[in-house]
Amino acid sequence: MDSKKRIWSSIWPPAAMLLLIVIVWELIVRFELVYSWLIPSPIGVAAEMVKSWSRLMEHWLATMQLTLLGFMGGALCGILLAMLLHFIPIVRRAMYPVLILSQNIPVIVIAPILTMLLGFGMMPKVLLIVLVCFFPICIAMLGGLAQIDYSLSNYMGMIGSSRWQAFVHLELPSSLSSLFSGLKIAASYSVLSAVVAEWLSPKVGLGGFMILSSRGYMPERVFAAVLLIVMTSLLLFWLVSFIERMCIRWRPRKEAA
Repeated sequence: MDSKKRIWSSIWPPAAMLLLIVIVWELIVRFELVYSWLIPSPIGVAAEMVKSWSRLMEHWLATMQLTLLGFMGGALCGILLAMLLHFIPIVRRAMYPVLILSQNIPVIVIAPILTMLLGFGMMPKVLLIVLVCFFPICIAMLGGLAQIDYSLSNYMGMIGSSRWQAFVHLELPSSLSSLFSGLKIAASYSVLSAVVAEWLSPKVGLGGFMILSSRGYMPERVFAAVLLIVMTSLLLFWLVSFIERMCIRWRPRKEAA
């Protein structure tokens, strides 16, 4: 009973705030404090989602394909690069400032450069998401690999464990919590990056659907696409959190919560 009360107490405040925002939004549009052709009402957005559901799903599937390709590519690159920097300290000292510098370049600036180099196909869009996602994963995993129990590390050295055995059995499990934190951040970034990438050639995907709808002065469709983007970002975050719970069963319950 106590657990149900804790769950309910954690759910109802944000749910009530969200409901209040929707009600205030609807009243503002209803009383014409804002023009409906500029900002549609929540009911209008919901009606447009029902009306254009099949078309929205077509664009959503294209965005999901792009997002998953970029996210998985970024996760793979981030993990492999973190392992490389961890095993070779001199490479870490040489590349770490470059990695920090690369994240100071806005995504909207990188996008047209990739388009000029690689064209308007799928490759520059996926590469853009990879460039955005690999950094938080790499940095989070590096931080996790550095936070090991040195008494256990000394013990494994005393019993003759190799460098790779120490990594597999001690360092990698210790870094999983930090790694999944980076994966959750990258999961949210991947959806945003996919939408920005689709702006380059607005043909398919929710990003292109938003651009074409805004040019046609159809705000209901724009807000419907935004709502789907937010739901997709939350879905990916939840999936990564679910995989984290499956992989880190040994973590204490309070920390897992």
